[in-house]
Order: sequence, then structure tokens, then C-alpha cells
Amino acid sequence: MSGHSKWATTKHKKAVIDARRAKSWAKLIKNIEVAAKLGGPDLQGNPTLFDAVLKAKKTSVPKDNIDRAVKRGAGIGGESVEYTSIMYEAYGPSGVALMVECLTDNKNRAAAEVRTALSRNGGTLADPGSVAYNFSRKGVIVVSSEGTSEDDVMMAALEAGAEEIEPHSEGFEIVTEASDLVQVRTALTDAGIEYESADVEFVPNLKVEIDAETARKIFRLIDALEDSDDVQNVFANFDLTADVQAELAEDGEE
Repeated sequence: MSGHSKWATTKHKKAVIDARRAKSWAKLIKNIEVAAKLGGPDLQGNPTLFDAVLKAKKTSVPKDNIDRAVKRGAGIGGESVEYTSIMYEAYGPSGVALMVECLTDNKNRAAAEVRTALSRNGGTLADPGSVAYNFSRKGVIVVSSEGTSEDDVMMAALEAGAEEIEPHSEGFEIVTEASDLVQVRTALTDAGIEYESADVEFVPNLKVEIDAETARKIFRLIDALEDSDDVQNVFANFDLTADVQAELAEDGEE
């Protein structure tokens, strides 16, 4: 899930059961295949593939799996892949806006699974354009605060063209124009700053604060959507106050 760095970071730090890890690996592999198909197998000449491979490595996807995915995507060895990208707009509980990004080889299956997840968890499909207007496509880079100061991050990122840097409990979220993602990412690396992830995402222009009970419903809905192999990402426009985050953290400790 994306669209709220604080929760995404918290969720990222939790232990991942084998079934969820397997699904995560499958989606990361799919990203690699598509990136290789669109831009070729050379990591240095294909920034999208470079980031897809890096993310897979950080999630402990085996090297052999990564190498096979690159070859499949690039059509090396006779194998090939065909995926269609689909974006669904939806509303969750309390009117939270959702963008559901799918990558599928079966559009009918993807549509059915998204509709089912929404209907069973208090969500509804929205008319095209009714949600998308509230989101902008941006580059989002996540940097861990471990061994990194805010001044160092700001100096490297802002000079390279970053729009915004948001500190949070686990580190920093850097927002760029989608076209500037690679140069900001490169500037961080050149400055000796490691990043957790670098992706082009749909970032909400206006966030809505929700209470803990609504947040629990939203998380159940997003989990249900992400259970589909066809759903790659879910972007949302909710925001959580510090008090709500603390209450949700207690849920995880029970």
C-alpha cells in the first residue's frame, strides 16, 4: 500500500508471513518483467528496471528468480510476457479515495477480484475521473533515518530538484516530479545516502484525516485488494494524526 508513508513504513517493518511474502515476490517479479520488456535488460540503461531489481533484492527475492524475470521480460530465451495495466478508481469507508493499480494477463479476472474486494469491505467503484483528479503522479523516494541526517538528505535532494521532504518516525519521504525521480535518486546515491525505495506513485493532492475505527476498515479493504495477484499497488488519500497512529500501534501489540 502507498499513499501514506507513516503507515506504509510501520507495516513494512512488521514480520511478513510466508504467504504474504510469496505474493509480494510475485508482484515484484512482475514489475521486473514489465520494466525489462519496456526498456530492455540493461540495468544501467533502464532506470525503471534498476529500481525494480533493487526493490526485489531488498525483499530477499532470490537472484536466480530476478535473472529469469529480466530474461522473460526482455524476451531472451524464447519466453515472453504480456500484461495489461489497468487503473480502477474507488471509494472506501468514509469516502476515502482509492486508486487501484493492476497489472494483469486477464482483465476480466482483475475486474472481478477488485469488485469483490470492494463490495465485501465497504468500498465502491467510482466513475472514471471522479477520484483521479485528486492524485498526481510523482516520484517518491523513501530514505531510512538510520545513519542519515535531515540536513544531508535535504541538501542532496533539494539541489537535485526534489519538491518536498517529509520527515517521519522511520526516516524521510522525498517527493519529486515523476521525470526527476532518477536524478534525485542518483544525487542521493552520489552523496552516500542509501534509499529504501524509489517509485513513481499516485500521491494525493488533498488528504483527509480519519479516526482509528475508519483506519481499521480502510486497512482491511486495502489488504483484501492486495490479496489479488493482479493488484500491484493501492494509493489512498487518508491521513492519520499522531494519536490515531498510537492507537493503531496498540492494536499490533495485542
